[in-house]
Amino acid sequence: MLRFDRAEATLGDFRLNADFALEAGARVAVIGPSGSGKSTLLGMVAGFVPLSAGRILWQGQDLAGMAPGARPVSILFQDQNLFPHLSVAENVGLGLRPDLRLSRAEHAAVAGALQEVGLQDMAARRPAQLSGGQQSRVALARVALRARPVLLLDEAFAALGPALKSDMLALLARIADRNGATVLMVTHDPDDARAFADQTVAVIAGRAHPPVPTGPLLDDPPPELAAYLG
Repeated sequence: MLRFDRAEATLGDFRLNADFALEAGARVAVIGPSGSGKSTLLGMVAGFVPLSAGRILWQGQDLAGMAPGARPVSILFQDQNLFPHLSVAENVGLGLRPDLRLSRAEHAAVAGALQEVGLQDMAARRPAQLSGGQQSRVALARVALRARPVLLLDEAFAALGPALKSDMLALLARIADRNGATVLMVTHDPDDARAFADQTVAVIAGRAHPPVPTGPLLDDPPPELAAYLG
Protein backbone atom coordinates (compact mmCIF):
# COMPACT_ATOMS: atom_id res chain seq x y z
CA MET A 1 0.00 0.00 0.00
CA LEU A 2 1.15 3.53 -0.83
CA ARG A 3 -0.01 5.80 1.98
CA PHE A 4 -0.05 9.60 2.06
CA ASP A 5 -0.33 10.24 5.79
CA ARG A 6 -1.28 13.93 6.04
CA ALA A 7 1.59 14.57 3.64
CA GLU A 8 2.29 18.17 2.76
CA ALA A 9 4.77 19.92 0.50
CA THR A 10 5.39 23.66 0.52
CA LEU A 11 7.03 25.38 -2.45
CA GLY A 12 7.17 29.13 -1.90
CA ASP A 13 3.57 30.31 -1.60
CA PHE A 14 2.20 27.02 -2.91
CA ARG A 15 1.15 24.18 -0.62
CA LEU A 16 -0.10 20.71 -1.56
CA ASN A 17 -1.80 18.33 0.86
CA ALA A 18 -2.55 14.63 0.41
CA ASP A 19 -4.12 12.20 2.88
CA PHE A 20 -5.19 8.89 1.33
CA ALA A 21 -3.97 5.39 0.51
CA LEU A 22 -3.61 3.37 -2.68
CA GLU A 23 -3.72 -0.40 -2.70
CA ALA A 24 -0.72 -2.22 -4.17
CA GLY A 25 -1.27 -2.79 -7.88
CA ALA A 26 -3.71 0.11 -8.26
CA ARG A 27 -3.86 2.01 -11.54
CA VAL A 28 -4.55 5.65 -10.75
CA ALA A 29 -4.81 8.71 -12.96
CA VAL A 30 -3.87 12.12 -11.55
CA ILE A 31 -5.78 14.96 -13.17
CA GLY A 32 -6.39 18.62 -12.42
CA PRO A 33 -5.91 22.19 -13.67
CA SER A 34 -2.48 23.40 -14.73
CA GLY A 35 -0.39 24.43 -11.73
CA SER A 36 -2.60 22.54 -9.28
CA GLY A 37 0.23 20.32 -8.04
CA LYS A 38 0.01 17.12 -10.08
CA SER A 39 3.75 16.93 -10.72
CA THR A 40 4.41 18.00 -7.14
CA LEU A 41 2.46 14.97 -5.92
CA LEU A 42 4.67 12.64 -7.95
CA GLY A 43 7.77 14.49 -6.79
CA MET A 44 6.77 13.92 -3.17
CA VAL A 45 6.67 10.16 -3.78
CA ALA A 46 9.87 10.09 -5.83
CA GLY A 47 11.81 12.17 -3.30
CA PHE A 48 12.39 15.17 -5.55
CA VAL A 49 10.02 17.36 -3.50
CA PRO A 50 10.65 17.34 0.27
CA LEU A 51 7.74 17.09 2.68
CA SER A 52 7.05 19.97 5.01
CA ALA A 53 4.71 17.80 7.13
CA GLY A 54 3.35 14.28 7.33
CA ARG A 55 4.67 11.07 5.84
CA ILE A 56 4.56 8.93 2.73
CA LEU A 57 4.79 5.19 3.36
CA TRP A 58 5.19 2.20 1.08
CA GLN A 59 4.10 -1.11 2.62
CA GLY A 60 4.33 0.55 6.03
CA GLN A 61 7.88 1.89 5.52
CA ASP A 62 8.37 5.63 5.80
CA LEU A 63 10.14 6.91 2.68
CA ALA A 64 11.55 9.93 4.53
CA GLY A 65 15.32 10.02 4.47
CA MET A 66 15.57 7.70 1.46
CA ALA A 67 17.35 9.16 -1.54
CA PRO A 68 15.33 9.15 -4.78
CA GLY A 69 17.42 6.34 -6.25
CA ALA A 70 16.91 4.18 -3.17
CA ARG A 71 13.12 4.45 -3.20
CA PRO A 72 10.96 1.63 -4.60
CA VAL A 73 9.95 3.99 -7.39
CA SER A 74 10.51 4.48 -11.13
CA ILE A 75 9.42 7.66 -12.86
CA LEU A 76 8.84 8.35 -16.53
CA PHE A 77 8.76 11.91 -17.86
CA GLN A 78 7.55 13.29 -21.19
CA ASP A 79 11.13 13.88 -22.38
CA GLN A 80 11.94 10.20 -21.65
CA ASN A 81 15.39 11.00 -20.13
CA LEU A 82 17.27 9.03 -22.78
CA PHE A 83 21.02 9.58 -23.14
CA PRO A 84 21.80 10.58 -26.74
CA HIS A 85 25.33 9.13 -26.74
CA LEU A 86 24.16 5.67 -25.66
CA SER A 87 22.54 3.00 -27.80
CA VAL A 88 18.98 1.85 -27.28
CA ALA A 89 20.22 -1.28 -25.51
CA GLU A 90 22.53 0.76 -23.28
CA ASN A 91 19.74 3.17 -22.36
CA VAL A 92 17.59 0.21 -21.34
CA GLY A 93 20.49 -1.44 -19.50
CA LEU A 94 20.77 1.59 -17.23
CA GLY A 95 17.66 0.25 -15.55
CA LEU A 96 19.78 -2.60 -14.22
CA ARG A 97 23.20 -1.05 -13.65
CA PRO A 98 24.20 2.61 -13.96
CA ASP A 99 27.76 1.56 -14.85
CA LEU A 100 26.44 -0.72 -17.65
CA ARG A 101 28.72 -3.57 -16.56
CA LEU A 102 26.06 -6.14 -17.34
CA SER A 103 26.34 -9.86 -16.89
CA ARG A 104 25.32 -12.28 -19.61
CA ALA A 105 21.99 -12.78 -17.86
CA GLU A 106 21.47 -9.01 -17.64
CA HIS A 107 22.22 -8.59 -21.36
CA ALA A 108 19.61 -11.27 -22.01
CA ALA A 109 17.13 -9.38 -19.81
CA VAL A 110 17.74 -6.19 -21.84
CA ALA A 111 17.11 -8.12 -25.05
CA GLY A 112 13.90 -9.51 -23.57
CA ALA A 113 12.70 -6.04 -22.57
CA LEU A 114 13.34 -4.73 -26.09
CA GLN A 115 11.47 -7.71 -27.51
CA GLU A 116 8.53 -6.90 -25.26
CA VAL A 117 8.26 -3.34 -26.57
CA GLY A 118 8.87 -4.33 -30.19
CA LEU A 119 12.35 -2.80 -30.56
CA GLN A 120 14.44 -5.97 -30.76
CA ASP A 121 15.91 -4.90 -34.12
CA MET A 122 16.89 -1.41 -32.94
CA ALA A 123 19.21 -2.22 -30.02
CA ALA A 124 22.25 -0.59 -31.64
CA ARG A 125 20.54 2.65 -32.68
CA ARG A 126 20.87 5.99 -30.91
CA PRO A 127 17.77 7.82 -29.59
CA ALA A 128 18.04 10.46 -32.33
CA GLN A 129 17.49 7.72 -34.91
CA LEU A 130 14.12 6.80 -33.40
CA SER A 131 10.65 8.28 -33.69
CA GLY A 132 8.95 9.81 -30.67
CA GLY A 133 6.90 6.67 -30.15
CA GLN A 134 9.97 4.47 -30.34
CA GLN A 135 11.76 6.65 -27.80
CA SER A 136 8.77 6.22 -25.47
CA ARG A 137 9.09 2.46 -25.88
CA VAL A 138 12.78 2.57 -24.95
CA ALA A 139 12.00 4.52 -21.78
CA LEU A 140 9.17 2.13 -20.90
CA ALA A 141 11.43 -0.89 -21.48
CA ARG A 142 13.95 0.57 -19.02
CA VAL A 143 11.24 1.12 -16.44
CA ALA A 144 9.91 -2.41 -16.98
CA LEU A 145 13.37 -3.86 -16.47
CA ARG A 146 13.78 -2.03 -13.16
CA ALA A 147 10.52 -3.62 -11.98
CA ARG A 148 10.11 -1.19 -9.09
CA PRO A 149 6.78 -1.64 -7.29
CA VAL A 150 5.71 2.00 -7.72
CA LEU A 151 5.62 3.55 -11.20
CA LEU A 152 5.06 7.27 -11.72
CA LEU A 153 4.31 8.82 -15.13
CA ASP A 154 4.31 12.58 -15.60
CA GLU A 155 2.45 13.14 -18.90
CA ALA A 156 4.87 10.61 -20.41
CA PHE A 157 2.83 10.09 -23.59
CA ALA A 158 1.37 13.58 -24.00
CA ALA A 159 3.32 14.31 -27.20
CA LEU A 160 2.13 11.18 -29.00
CA GLY A 161 -0.77 10.97 -31.43
CA PRO A 162 -3.99 9.22 -30.39
CA ALA A 163 -3.28 5.82 -31.98
CA LEU A 164 0.30 5.67 -30.73
CA LYS A 165 -0.75 6.81 -27.27
CA SER A 166 -3.39 4.08 -27.15
CA ASP A 167 -0.71 1.50 -27.98
CA MET A 168 1.57 2.84 -25.24
CA LEU A 169 -1.19 2.78 -22.64
CA ALA A 170 -1.95 -0.84 -23.54
CA LEU A 171 1.73 -1.73 -23.26
CA LEU A 172 1.97 0.11 -19.95
CA ALA A 173 -1.03 -1.84 -18.65
CA ARG A 174 0.58 -5.17 -19.59
CA ILE A 175 3.86 -4.26 -17.91
CA ALA A 176 2.13 -2.94 -14.79
CA ASP A 177 0.00 -6.08 -14.51
CA ARG A 178 2.99 -8.36 -14.96
CA ASN A 179 5.04 -6.55 -12.31
CA GLY A 180 2.11 -5.89 -9.99
CA ALA A 181 3.10 -2.21 -10.01
CA THR A 182 1.17 0.58 -8.37
CA VAL A 183 0.85 3.26 -11.06
CA LEU A 184 0.22 6.99 -10.65
CA MET A 185 -0.20 8.59 -14.08
CA VAL A 186 -0.47 12.35 -14.47
CA THR A 187 -2.47 13.20 -17.57
CA HIS A 188 -4.36 16.16 -19.00
CA ASP A 189 -6.43 13.89 -21.22
CA PRO A 190 -9.59 12.41 -19.65
CA ASP A 191 -9.67 9.74 -22.36
CA ASP A 192 -6.29 8.47 -21.16
CA ALA A 193 -7.61 8.32 -17.61
CA ARG A 194 -10.68 6.37 -18.72
CA ALA A 195 -8.60 3.98 -20.83
CA PHE A 196 -5.99 3.14 -18.22
CA ALA A 197 -7.06 3.96 -14.68
CA ASP A 198 -9.85 2.47 -12.59
CA GLN A 199 -9.38 5.30 -10.07
CA THR A 200 -8.53 8.97 -10.37
CA VAL A 201 -7.03 11.46 -7.94
CA ALA A 202 -8.25 15.00 -8.62
CA VAL A 203 -5.72 17.67 -7.66
CA ILE A 204 -7.54 20.93 -7.06
CA ALA A 205 -6.66 24.09 -5.14
CA GLY A 206 -3.71 22.65 -3.26
CA ARG A 207 -5.30 19.35 -2.33
CA ALA A 208 -4.86 15.91 -3.84
CA HIS A 209 -8.26 14.37 -3.20
CA PRO A 210 -8.66 10.69 -2.29
CA PRO A 211 -9.05 8.42 -5.31
CA VAL A 212 -12.53 7.78 -6.68
CA PRO A 213 -13.77 5.68 -9.63
CA THR A 214 -12.63 7.32 -12.85
CA GLY A 215 -15.83 7.09 -14.91
CA PRO A 216 -18.22 8.69 -12.42
CA LEU A 217 -15.73 11.45 -11.59
CA LEU A 218 -15.25 12.43 -15.23
CA ASP A 219 -18.96 12.06 -16.01
CA ASP A 220 -19.85 14.51 -13.24
CA PRO A 221 -16.71 16.44 -12.23
CA PRO A 222 -16.63 19.08 -9.49
CA PRO A 223 -16.84 22.67 -10.79
CA GLU A 224 -13.09 23.37 -10.71
CA LEU A 225 -12.31 20.21 -12.64
CA ALA A 226 -15.21 20.73 -15.04
CA ALA A 227 -13.89 24.22 -15.88
CA TYR A 228 -10.48 22.72 -16.64
CA LEU A 229 -11.79 19.84 -18.74
CA GLY A 230 -14.17 22.08 -20.68
